[in-house]
Amino acid sequence: MKRDVIIACDFASAEETYAFLDRFAEQKPFVKIGMELFYAEGPDIVRELHRRGHKIFLDLKLHDIPNTVQKAMAVLSRLDVDMVNLHAAGTKAMMEAALKGLTRPDGSRPILLAVTQLTSTSEERMHEELLIPGPISDCVCHYAKMAQEAGLDGVVCSPLEAGMVKQHCGAAFMTVTPGIRFADGAVGDQVRITTPAKAKEIGSDYIVVGRPITAAADPVAAYRQCIKEFVG
Repeated sequence: MKRDVIIACDFASAEETYAFLDRFAEQKPFVKIGMELFYAEGPDIVRELHRRGHKIFLDLKLHDIPNTVQKAMAVLSRLDVDMVNLHAAGTKAMMEAALKGLTRPDGSRPILLAVTQLTSTSEERMHEELLIPGPISDCVCHYAKMAQEAGLDGVVCSPLEAGMVKQHCGAAFMTVTPGIRFADGAVGDQVRITTPAKAKEIGSDYIVVGRPITAAADPVAAYRQCIKEFVG
């Protein structure tokens, strides 16, 4: 599996997004479109970035009853994105329904990932606020195994847990990991984080990088640094 860096385009408008991506004259980075941008611009932003040649991770983290998620995934599948996701906490039945909705009549579909625990969630918060006992790594691996049994391609998890997920689910089970910071960078609101080089060592297949690239003085140079450290 080829590793890659996904830039989190967490911008408020299409104009900001296009202005940012226009700086990458020689490359077409893999991009993540999250809730803020999708809710502001709707599916047109997806279609335009696809037209411009970018691979797209549509990060909407669906979580609802199985029937609703199945119908929503059928709609998202028609946008021709490369990755979509949902919350593993929605149960195996929800994930199975999502897979069914996402699969097109010809059998093709985007990569489907399950979010285990957000990288902003500490073990203490998981215990006290979510009432989930035990180590956070156990929860992540349980959700990953449940996602695999439901037929999903992989999970979104902290890079710190990518190696454990691989041990539980096998090398082919995909790990997409946000929570990436450069060694000398600010942590922000993330808790479970590491560097691009360490994420590669642990076993991430894709890293999702936002502010260390988008807020950098030279985003193109920051992106190239990520590629150098993570892809090689």
